[in-house]
Amino acid sequence: MNSKGKIYLVPTVIAEGALATIPPSVEEALKQINHFLVEDIRTARRYLSSLKIYKNIESLHFSLLNKDTSRSAIKEMFDPVFNGHHLGVLSESGCPGVADPGALAAAFAHEHDIEVIPLVGPSSILLALMASGLNGQQFAFHGYLPIDPKEAAHKIKQLEKESREKNQTQIFIETPYRNNQILKNLLQSLAGNTHLCLAFNLTGQTGFVKMKSVSEWKKEVPSLAKEPAVFLFLAEMN
Repeated sequence: MNSKGKIYLVPTVIAEGALATIPPSVEEALKQINHFLVEDIRTARRYLSSLKIYKNIESLHFSLLNKDTSRSAIKEMFDPVFNGHHLGVLSESGCPGVADPGALAAAFAHEHDIEVIPLVGPSSILLALMASGLNGQQFAFHGYLPIDPKEAAHKIKQLEKESREKNQTQIFIETPYRNNQILKNLLQSLAGNTHLCLAFNLTGQTGFVKMKSVSEWKKEVPSLAKEPAVFLFLAEMN
């Protein structure tokens, strides 16, 4: 009986042309992996090809893993691991398992006593928090805000209250085409003295991180392009 393989959580770039953010240790680990769970096969192939590790990308095996993947499907995807092969999990951006369906694969691995190895790489959430100047000891990531403006406003006010009471940094992401809408919702719903940070296209050529009070942001509201962004705020304590 073959011993089990391992699963590797493989980070990817979070901005176009940012291969320098991927450590050499990731490339070394990839040399022993031929089976992958990915969100999008096309972009996964392009990323792995750009690293120039494999002589033939066509020899690699890919299975689609997303938030709707069933447990029975995940079990089948792990067949190579049970047969002694390592399995790489790739996110569309940054680190698998963080705001990402890769967590499903990691959970399955733990349940079946399969070693899980996280590889070091860029995370837009942590990079944004690092550069924000907001509380990095007490923070919470909330994924996406509601799309409906009224629901979004209610959620923002609720989380601002929590931020004020706990001195807690609140962190969000959004689909790039909705960047300006979420910024509008935040500026309309937050108190003027709440600190709001925009971390835009991190590691990219047009990237920036800026933190101001909501009142200051309202004086000159930026127009955000359709690039990945992270939004953070911290309310003034009473």
